[in-house]
Amino acid sequence: MTERLTVISERVDDVPLLLAQQERMGVPSLLDEHFPTHGNWQGLSLGWVAAVWLTHILSQADHRLNHVQPWAAKRLETLGGCTGQPVRALDFSDDRLEEVLRALSNDERWDAFENGLNQHLLRVYDLSTERVVRVDSTTASGYWGVTSDGLFQLGHSKDRRPDLPQVKVMLATLDPLGMALATAVLSGNRADDPLYTPSIRRVRESLGRRGLLYVGDCKMGALETRAFVHAGGDFYLCPLSETQLPPEELEAYLVPVWAGEQTLTPIYRGKESGERELIAEGYERLERLTAVVDGETLTWTERRLVIRSLKQAQTAERALRKRLAKAQAALTRLNERRRGKKRFTEVEPLRQAVEAILERYQAQGLLRLSYQESVHERPVRRYQGRPATVRVEREVKVTAVVDEAALAKAVRRLGWRVYATNAPAEQLSLLQAVLAYRSQYIIERGFGRLKGKPLSLTPMYLQRDDHATGLIRLLSIGLRVLTLLEFAARRRLEVEETALAGLYAGNPKRTTARPTAERLLESFQEITLTIIQEPHQIRRHLTPLSELQLRILALLDFSPNIYTRLCANSSKPP
Repeated sequence: MTERLTVISERVDDVPLLLAQQERMGVPSLLDEHFPTHGNWQGLSLGWVAAVWLTHILSQADHRLNHVQPWAAKRLETLGGCTGQPVRALDFSDDRLEEVLRALSNDERWDAFENGLNQHLLRVYDLSTERVVRVDSTTASGYWGVTSDGLFQLGHSKDRRPDLPQVKVMLATLDPLGMALATAVLSGNRADDPLYTPSIRRVRESLGRRGLLYVGDCKMGALETRAFVHAGGDFYLCPLSETQLPPEELEAYLVPVWAGEQTLTPIYRGKESGERELIAEGYERLERLTAVVDGETLTWTERRLVIRSLKQAQTAERALRKRLAKAQAALTRLNERRRGKKRFTEVEPLRQAVEAILERYQAQGLLRLSYQESVHERPVRRYQGRPATVRVEREVKVTAVVDEAALAKAVRRLGWRVYATNAPAEQLSLLQAVLAYRSQYIIERGFGRLKGKPLSLTPMYLQRDDHATGLIRLLSIGLRVLTLLEFAARRRLEVEETALAGLYAGNPKRTTARPTAERLLESFQEITLTIIQEPHQIRRHLTPLSELQLRILALLDFSPNIYTRLCANSSKPP
């Protein structure tokens, strides 16, 4: 008799690693604790459904609901082995995933979950000594319908698509890894300034700590926000906008510098080669501030850090000179005489055209202008019944020369910015403040991951407000997964004083001490689980892990067992 064989082949790839990472973070258990389900819920718990769905998102860079069930159906053995419980494709139906999103959209339960998650991660990854929190916002645009009180609204777009409805995401992250601490999902027409105080309050509730340094952009510089941070026993660092520091006040800060009465402190940054690079210079002054917080008058001393970025000044000067050259060329073209071109015969129309050009190139006050009017008499011959005559023609021209004195004054103002902080100098020096703000790319990188690959928030394939809120919150957990994977690997390499090779296709000898989570996960491709079912036995085979994969697991402090256990897991033959 011919024995009947059944062969099942599943792509394993990075699925065991992602599920093991989420289990270490406590994601499934904490979700189950804070988002209880009704009695009719069957199959995998809500926490594990969310964890597997998030694994699909991180692995496939796709959050569409209808793609999860087919993906899971091809990996039931893998998912069952990783979760330690039976898994059905039906556990990831559209309806089940929508229930997950509706659950995560509950504000009160989400806040409790986020608090529990943050406390757990601080303990597991020993992050209790980190003191810098960054707060910022971004927007995600899409082709949604706008309702009067809905989440999707028209507003100032950071995607440069003001014509599309958008949702706003406010994020607070912990340095140096950029781990999300608090996620707020808001309507797209909300202004940023009032959103900082609620985010900082959420971080305080979540961490239960004071003395943190909150870093943000100029929208965090509202006096009310600074007062709120100071009143709570924390510190702030942010640049001041023209609203908080008018140009004339900045001018007063710079007059002693230009007069040679104020000494500037050079600010250097170390390079990988061991050399030091001069990046800025500046000084600080003190200002006495008063504000009302919760009905009480608060007075404190603020340090104003007057900083000039050298590269920014050089870049701005080149741009300014380029604009002036373009403005001069455009003004010269006004004087050109060619067929079909309108000629100016009066000074006033020419002056209006000149002002429009100066405004376009932001060159007002930087060029010396002179207008010349010429009158020509041109004889006109007699023609048929028309007698000979003399025609008087008027022409007006403009000449533009760079006003070197005005240009020099404009150049010396470039690159200057004033930062405000209430942190004492012994805790945050001039150098530390500049470097801290220049690391703002950390939170921007998180936004890039959230909106791009692998989390792929945009484009969003959801229409309901509660579904969109739940999805963004789920993706914020995914952002934590990526940042913690990256942080763990980099910290271990730093301790070992080694680098990792083999991450770059086509250049296997290239090493890095700062691998990204995306490259680490990409290294776990082409791992396959093959199951051969015979009448009396089941044989399993897993693609052997490479040296690079074993090395990555060691850096992340994971045992190869998270993969090899898939072979040990057996089930009865059909």
